[in-house]
Amino acid sequence: MNRRDSVTALFALCAALHTAQAQQPDHMRRVGVLIGLRQDDPESKTRIATIRKGLDELGWTDGRNVRIDFRFGGDLARIQAQAAEIVQSTPDVILVSGTQGLAELLRQTRSIPIVFAVVADPLGQGFVPSLSKPGGNVTGFSSTDDTTHGKLIELLKDLNPSITRVLVMADPNEPANARRFLAIQAAATALKVRLDRVDVRSDVEIERGIDAYAREANGGLLVLSSTYLTNRRDTIVAAAAKHRLPAIYPFRYFVTTGGLLSYGIDPTDLNRRATDYVDRILRGAKAGDLPIEQPTKFELVVNLKTAKALGISIPESILLRADEVIR
Repeated sequence: MNRRDSVTALFALCAALHTAQAQQPDHMRRVGVLIGLRQDDPESKTRIATIRKGLDELGWTDGRNVRIDFRFGGDLARIQAQAAEIVQSTPDVILVSGTQGLAELLRQTRSIPIVFAVVADPLGQGFVPSLSKPGGNVTGFSSTDDTTHGKLIELLKDLNPSITRVLVMADPNEPANARRFLAIQAAATALKVRLDRVDVRSDVEIERGIDAYAREANGGLLVLSSTYLTNRRDTIVAAAAKHRLPAIYPFRYFVTTGGLLSYGIDPTDLNRRATDYVDRILRGAKAGDLPIEQPTKFELVVNLKTAKALGISIPESILLRADEVIR
């Protein structure tokens, strides 16, 4: 081969490599991710990092062989809009974190595979016909065994035996509330605790509900899980602190925000586990063949700084059971 032929071959090789690199993004696998929280929420950042790390450890690196498109909510209207945009982009698989997000995605598609995390009672809500064989295009990791919600009342009574009434704060758009409330009622009846419920749709309703309830003595606050209430946790925690109202929350990040006590699943763990199902689907598995897994890890978190500010002494029995104590 003469010099001219060698140069020509080199240019041809460079052109081929350039073309391959230019075409590579179009051949990448695509994963759409819908997180129900606001984009600027610290918990959203934790879930982003968890999902990226989980996929990377399984061989899927964003920008190299997969494109991960993150979308965020904050309220129901935005979740609906973001769900529609993800479906229209036709990714290979969708990972959704949050119950409302899953409900919206299933209204939009029954063909794109969906893996969920932090979704309450998928069987009871009709998202799937079976946990062991969900069929269709959806599978994932349930966030709660609703019967465990009675534990929240028990913990409040352990915290302060003089509590005789508890305000249950709920999001009226959260369909899992009915079964949760039944479990809470059963525990409250056994412990002779009176329950009151307030459905809230705004910061004003949150503050008014807590203000009114705190006027009487021997009260406590129990906040049910929902995307909306998670997005309003600063308001809730501040209102409870204002009235020195003992409160228990469903997730650790309420306590790191300044809440007193939380008991529930670890969302980071569920999102990490969900990346395994995303990987399996990208490699050929069908979502409907993958069994839905129930939560196995629950954590009790206590904030001693908040307890001191509220003038509450945390019993040793709770501290010994706590998975994390914030000092």
